[in-house]
Amino acid sequence: MVDFPDEVIEHVFNYMNSHRDRNNLSLVCKNWYRLERFSRKSVLIRNCYSISPERVIERFPRLRSLTLKGKPHLVDFNFVPYGWGGFVYPWIDALVNSEVELEELRLKRMVVTDESLKLISCSFVNFVSLVLVRCEGFTTHGLAAIAANCRFLKDLDLRESKVDDHMGQWLSFFPDCCTSLVTLKFACLKGSVNLAALERLVARSPNLRSLRLNGNVPLDALKKILMQAPQLVDLGTGSFVHDPYSQAFAGLRNIISKCKSITKISGFFNVLPYCLSAIYPICMNLTCLNLCHAARIPSNSLIKLISRCAKLHRLWIMDWIGDKGLEAVASTCKDLQELRVYASFHVIENDLAGVSEEGLVAISIGCRKLHSLLYTCRQMTNAVLITVAKNCPNFICFRLRILNPKKPDPTTMQPFDEGFGAIVQSCRKLKRLTLSGQLTDQVFLYIGMYCEQLETLSVAFAGESSDGMMYVLNGCQKLRKLDIRNSPFGNSALLMDMERYETMQSLWMSSCNVSIGACKILAKKMPSLNVEIINGNQQPVRSADDEQRVNKMYLYRTLVGKRKDAPEFVMTL
Repeated sequence: MVDFPDEVIEHVFNYMNSHRDRNNLSLVCKNWYRLERFSRKSVLIRNCYSISPERVIERFPRLRSLTLKGKPHLVDFNFVPYGWGGFVYPWIDALVNSEVELEELRLKRMVVTDESLKLISCSFVNFVSLVLVRCEGFTTHGLAAIAANCRFLKDLDLRESKVDDHMGQWLSFFPDCCTSLVTLKFACLKGSVNLAALERLVARSPNLRSLRLNGNVPLDALKKILMQAPQLVDLGTGSFVHDPYSQAFAGLRNIISKCKSITKISGFFNVLPYCLSAIYPICMNLTCLNLCHAARIPSNSLIKLISRCAKLHRLWIMDWIGDKGLEAVASTCKDLQELRVYASFHVIENDLAGVSEEGLVAISIGCRKLHSLLYTCRQMTNAVLITVAKNCPNFICFRLRILNPKKPDPTTMQPFDEGFGAIVQSCRKLKRLTLSGQLTDQVFLYIGMYCEQLETLSVAFAGESSDGMMYVLNGCQKLRKLDIRNSPFGNSALLMDMERYETMQSLWMSSCNVSIGACKILAKKMPSLNVEIINGNQQPVRSADDEQRVNKMYLYRTLVGKRKDAPEFVMTL
């Protein structure tokens, strides 16, 4: 194939959609490197500080689609102080100055300003897609600029972003000529919505497939929207409160019954249990149900809903579903592939039962196709984990969060080594693992021995010595992300095999036995790594004794050295 004409090879490259495959192709020879450089239009940067925008643009001059990730994912759990970084403006400015014809931009956990959004809207003539996942720093004024100037916009997705909603009229800035929308998601907004502008926008968007509304869109408006968009596939409802015996509600149910294409549903920020009957006619078609942002729904109403959703592949729910609700899921949803059960403040504050190990056993018995699980509960046992491992050996992602992370098995008072050991021995395709509960070094020995495919590992309050971290680093050769919190891992583990970090994307350690001196040694010997010491209380990092323990350490690969926008509470070594 090396002897084929360049045109043929470049045509073959166009069928390679995987970023990893494209990277590997570019390493074959200089000619392939050159061809891949000029043919590649989509680029993924997993850490915005790992490379400079100028270097990316020089490497891929025909860039059209850019995906950027900023802050560590632990920011979702408030472990990364506010103001750490992750600013997108330098990237936008570099793209504009280089005259890149950007069409798609996807950002995750980044700081996005209105200035950045206005620059995007005015600079990229053919811009069609903006996806902002868990981003912050912008307002609806910036969104209004995108709406007004991006005439060919297809996707506007604000998934779980923090937006200052100062202007409820931003939807009215979409011009009448804008008829290209395919995706519109603004469920994260808190402010009012110009319902007339929303209805007109939906009416003139025949290709609209995904629409997620915020909690200020009433059920009456949803009825009018669905009349204009029966082609929707993904629907996020707003407020689901109405008189269930009214003629208007009966009309809504009739309209929803005609929306046969809807397979994904979410929302229900405000909901009356009786109103859930309006979506019963389409439950048989649902493959994805997301209720993690919904108002609390009584268990019996939820069971009635779930019992009609036999085709579900993905279910996201709060722990108020209870074990009985999970039993209903297990008996109905035989094709379930992904389940997420989150902890709710209502259950925690009122000391309610929530879900337990019994619900997890029921799921493992009834949902044998399950391959991704996030489960939050008050307690767990080794026996249940062993049962789950036997019933569901196809896990790719297994995340268990016990609300009291230091708690042992309540029946035997033993650590969870054997339970998690059974999981990693049975589930040999595991790529993501989150451990919780009392654990010793033995479980990390199991992980190092059996998790050959593991890419992401998160542990907290676990282990007895530095040996545990050594077992993982020695055994898990495909590991990319390692997050360790409140564990006894120390300097010896950190400095044992420093070259290993060059094959990883990042290492996070907080409240461990790592000293400032060890971090300095690591930074000096490995110049290709950025080692950041972060002060959790956002006070400036002072020069201190090398023996002082580090509060938080974040390590990642970089090609451009120390970042220039680090705040005072971050010391980059």
